[in-house]
This record gives sequence, C-alpha cells and structure tokens, in this order.
Amino acid sequence: MAQKPSIPKGTRDFSPQQMAKRNYIFNTIKKVYELFGYHQIETPAMENLSTLMGKYGDEGDKLLFKILNSGDYLKKVTLDEIEKGVSGQLTNKLSEKGLRYDLTVPFARYVVQHRNEIQFPFKRYQIQAVWRADRPQKGRYREFFQCDADVVGSNSLLNEMEIVLMIDKVFKALNINVTIKINNRKILAGIAETIGYADKLIDITVAMDKIDKIGTEAVYAELREKGISDDAINMLEPFMNLQGNTNNAKINCLGQLIGDSAIGNKGILEIEEVFNRLKNIDLHNELELDLTLARGLSYYTGAIFEVVANDVKMGSICGGGRYDDLTGIFGLKDVSGVGISFGADRIYDVLNELDGFPESSIKGTQVLILNFGEEEEVEAVKIVNILRNNNIASELYPENSKMKKQMNYANNNNIPYVILAGSKELSSGLLTLKNMESGEQKSLSIDAIINEIGN
Repeated sequence: MAQKPSIPKGTRDFSPQQMAKRNYIFNTIKKVYELFGYHQIETPAMENLSTLMGKYGDEGDKLLFKILNSGDYLKKVTLDEIEKGVSGQLTNKLSEKGLRYDLTVPFARYVVQHRNEIQFPFKRYQIQAVWRADRPQKGRYREFFQCDADVVGSNSLLNEMEIVLMIDKVFKALNINVTIKINNRKILAGIAETIGYADKLIDITVAMDKIDKIGTEAVYAELREKGISDDAINMLEPFMNLQGNTNNAKINCLGQLIGDSAIGNKGILEIEEVFNRLKNIDLHNELELDLTLARGLSYYTGAIFEVVANDVKMGSICGGGRYDDLTGIFGLKDVSGVGISFGADRIYDVLNELDGFPESSIKGTQVLILNFGEEEEVEAVKIVNILRNNNIASELYPENSKMKKQMNYANNNNIPYVILAGSKELSSGLLTLKNMESGEQKSLSIDAIINEIGN
C-alpha cells in the first residue's frame, strides 16, 4: 500500500483562494514600501552557516535548520567524534549551509558583498520565506513569509519616523487596528546598568521579552535563575510598570528612574526625538512607549518596534529596529541600518479571524463561456479573447460536456457569470449572460456584456 502523502509539521499548502488572500497582503505591503522609495531584492533560501551562526543569540542559533552536505557527508567525521557526540563539532563537519532564519542577516551579507554597486543610503524591501525549527502552534510556523524593509547607510532618526508611518499606513490599508509599540535598546542597556547588572543585558532583555507570554512573576523567576538578585529585581519593577498616562509622561518618569546612565539617557533622547517628529502627524493607530518590549535578537542597538493587533489575540504581527553593527561582522564597519518585518502569515490569520478580506481580494475568473461543440467553439474562442482584451478574467470550458457539469464547474469555482454561446445565440448576435448568484439571464451583445461586467 502506498504511503499516505504528508507535509512537515509547521508548513502548509495554500489553495488558490488562500493564495489570492495572501497576495492581497503582499501587494498591500509592496505598494506602501514602494510609496516610501524602497526597492525589491531577493536572496537565496540557503546561506552559508558562517553567515547565519552567532547573529541571533544562543536561542536563535538552536532554531536554525541546517542542511547536510551533499554526497558523502560523513567523510570528514571520525568514529571517535560520532561516539563522543559533540554536536557543535559534528555540525561543522556535516553541514556548511542552512536555511535563512530571517531576511535581515542575509540582507547585511548582501550589502557587504555588493557594496560597490550600492548607492547609500540604500532602501530595500524583500518578501520571501524564512525557516525556524520552532515548535509549531497557533500563529507560529516553521516555514513562513516575512515582508522586510530596511534602509542602511544613514544614522538619521528620520528613518525611524518613516518606519512608524509605513507601519501605520499598511495596517490602515488592511483595516486592522493595531498598537505600535516602541522602545530603545540603549534604554534597556541603561536599565541593566542602573540595577547593577550591565553585564547581563542579554539575559535581562530575553526574559523581559517574554512578559506577554509567561507573565511578570515568571519573568522575575527567570531573572533569578540567571543570577539577578532580588534587590535588582525590586529596582527593575518601576521600569516594568512605568507610570504615565501619555508617552511624554512616561519619558519624563523614565528620565528620573534611569539616573546617570549615559547610554540610557542617550536612548531616552533618541526615542524622544522620534516622538517629537511624529507629534504633528495624524496616525491612524496608537503609538506606545513600552519598556517591556525587548525583542530577543541580539543585533538591535537602538530603536525597536513591535506591533500587536487590538481586536485579535495574536503575537507580534510586525517588528524591527535599529542595528548599528550588523554589517561590521561581515567586514563593513560604520554602516547603520533600521528596518521592519511584517509577519504575513500572522496578518493572514488576523484578517481571517476578523473576516477582514475584501471580496475584491479573492476575485478570480469572472466569466465562464460554455462549450457547445466544435463548431460553436470557434466563435467562443473569439469571445473569450475579446473579454480578456477588456481585462475581464474569462475561461472557455475545454470540452463539450453536459451543461449541468459545466454549470457545476462555474458554481464550484465561484465564477459569477456564465455566457451561453450556442447556435441560437451566434445566429442572433446576442449572447445569453447568466448571473450565477441571482439566476437572472439577459440576451446581450458582447459590448453590452463588457459594460455590464465591467461595472
């Protein structure tokens, strides 16, 4: 018996209707990116592991999908190494490549590799699949698409302002109400310094980033496991529960708490400037300073962004931030960048839950011309081409099957109109147009049909 076919957990097939909805999301994001002057690139699905490893922190490295070397992948491995089972050493010999974890690190590699062809500041967008060896669950997949936009070669905080404007415009176009959360890694470094644990910044930010998933007490418990004292946790608590009814009030409170930390105060000045640049612009969505926002990726150095849907319980549906040192690890120093990534798969789930896809986003074939036989087919081919030349998506049924079968095809594929072009219609010059939803039929010329469907 043949084995039942299946796909790996955390991956999905997409039907034509699902693809139409996904393309609605992709096209909406593309339009906004291009409106702001970003240009599209693509990079390979797989990168050298030397490019990927060490860029996402220890947790990220564990989630990289590694690709076995082709051919005899065991030829460099000794029996002693296999028996000892030293995973890191074995991995280096068994695998030289991996599937990309995100689009930002490959983009940094691209910038360095093509630096002589690029005009800085360089604004690019990229919409491609990424892979993470994560545990599949609602809103979390092993294969998913990211929709990234980054600008590199500019330190200006005007870029952060434009990131917020792009986020706002995309979700306004998608009709999703969101909260745009913003923080700054320099502020987080200042907090770590203030509570006496500057050397444990990564441990603190990784724990803080989980607050929405595991709660405050669990975050504190994790910090204790990492060696953070109770006194330091008590000092951290006012930051975690920052007081203030407005963002400006929160910034003022933060300034009092952060004390003399130079890096912390620099972060406050940066985030204050972003808010000041946005204060005279009407945003559709709420912008919120959130000190618990940490984003676990270790390459962020300045502003960090995260977006959550207000009306659906879902994780982050967009995120990003400033990274000053990313290209430096590939040999190109002093190239600052800032970017965002829209999570298309989670946005899809949000729109599905809200029943938010417009009918136009899933519109496919508009007209099916029925096939009445070889003689009528000659004229039917002319009719379908006339319709297509007038931008009306049309099909001619490929066989002279029973009319019921052809009508069922139209119904099952949600085709709203059917044209009957039999001998009677062709001799009269008037075709029968049937509305498949209402059942109404009209005898019309081809020009009248184009006018009817076009409207």
